[in-house]
Amino acid sequence: MLYKVVLERTDEGYSVSCPVLPGCWSQGDSESEALGNIKSAIEEYLEVLDEQLEGADVREVEVAA
Repeated sequence: MLYKVVLERTDEGYSVSCPVLPGCWSQGDSESEALGNIKSAIEEYLEVLDEQLEGADVREVEVAA
């Protein structure tokens, strides 16, 4: 699955967030490191979300972009 992320240059390096996953953000000294870190953050975010939804009646809908 692909997620859009927002990468911003900061005084300390790079900050990166995933707008469709509230609170999912990371950082890195380089652009490459920040992108690797946000990939890990997204994976961990989704694992926690799956745990929270365990037992819930979850459905999927398709939306045209």
